[in-house]
Amino acid sequence: MSARPAFASIDPSWPTAPGAADPGLPERIGKYRVLSRLGEGATSEVFLAVDEFHQRNVAIKRVRVATLGESVENHYRERFFAAEAALAGKLQHPNVVQIYDAVSDPHQPYLVMEYVAGVTLRRFCRPDALLSLDQVVEIGFKCAMALGYVARQGLIHRDVKPANILAVLNNDLVTDIKITDFGSVFDQTSDRTQVFRVGSLAYMSPEQLDGSTLDTRADMYSLSAVLYHLVAGRPPFDAANQVALMHQIYNAEAPALTGLREGVPPRMDALLRQGLAKRPDQRPASWEDFARELSLLVANGEVPVGRLQDVLDSERFNLLRTLEFFAGFGDVELWEVVHRAQWLRHKYGAALYRKGQEGNTFHIIASGRVDVYRDGQRVAQLGTGTSVGEMAYLAPSPDLRVHGADVIVSEPATTIAFTPAALDVLSPATRHLFDAAFIRVLVRRLHAAHEQLAHPRRIL
Repeated sequence: MSARPAFASIDPSWPTAPGAADPGLPERIGKYRVLSRLGEGATSEVFLAVDEFHQRNVAIKRVRVATLGESVENHYRERFFAAEAALAGKLQHPNVVQIYDAVSDPHQPYLVMEYVAGVTLRRFCRPDALLSLDQVVEIGFKCAMALGYVARQGLIHRDVKPANILAVLNNDLVTDIKITDFGSVFDQTSDRTQVFRVGSLAYMSPEQLDGSTLDTRADMYSLSAVLYHLVAGRPPFDAANQVALMHQIYNAEAPALTGLREGVPPRMDALLRQGLAKRPDQRPASWEDFARELSLLVANGEVPVGRLQDVLDSERFNLLRTLEFFAGFGDVELWEVVHRAQWLRHKYGAALYRKGQEGNTFHIIASGRVDVYRDGQRVAQLGTGTSVGEMAYLAPSPDLRVHGADVIVSEPATTIAFTPAALDVLSPATRHLFDAAFIRVLVRRLHAAHEQLAHPRRIL
């Protein structure tokens, strides 16, 4: 069972610079300047440091070899580099902590990882600190999508637990999450022997306990156990000793959540307890199915959205997947759009653009409708999934960015808006997909213009 701490189990009030309180703090680890100690365990210690070349803070996880015997040290170093170090630069998902580098120092090997200024979900597992149900659903959705991405890379995390999920907070709301600590990961594409009983017992699936061959549904069980704990303030199974706890995991059914917390809808209870099924084939068929069922709890109003929140990221993500403009975008690129775009609401009669104005924003219509007027005459209607104002991005000169028509909201609308500056910070892969989408839009419009010239009576 894992004894490692989550690498960024931190509190915003912790020191960010070295001081007399930690005289054993190293000044540097390799090329990285150390700022503070974030945490430590029996086999590793974690530091906040500065990557001066890339001008960013990083978290460094270093082996504590002084506490290890020679045979244990060799085993840990082998496992350390066979697991997490092998993933350096390979996992690129907004809800998975990136591993930037792995340094095979002969005395103290270390990993360099993305630094996340947040807390772990352990903070919200206490009965006196529970999150709202809609936040739990949002966390579950993002974790399911991230673990689905991990599974598509042929990986099983094997240690999904509250301490390995980082939460980014804003005004006491969890605004984002990151899955971390891949020290127990199993690569299904490798020829390495699978070590069983890896993970944390309270969240470990029955098949992990008995040494069965695992697939990604073991992680699905663990995530369901985490979400259960976040809802109820207690794990699905609890006992005074490990033998009794293992007996429960094998044989007992988790108590109904509807009896442990007021307001838990029956479908949420049924979904999480399905994820805790003893047999993998009784759990949700895929991460996609699991994520969809979670998001429907909010979409159908079974779990109300808290008063302090606007539209959840999961709702925005699912909306983007329905729009033709974003056909061909993968999950990673869609999450980037969710986080980079402006989501704007427009009342009836509002003007997106006026003739003669220079454009700096283009809009993709997520819902509602707009009318395009030229010299007082309506020349087009644009609805859900269409875009307007692309010349703000495509035009080679400012003169071509001046709008030649009025674009007026004819039905209350929500638009996804981008400026050229916002597009500039997108990843190359997402920019490429935007360019392809713009080409599809332009081809359709050129075809429509050709048809109007050739057959004017066919076009309204």
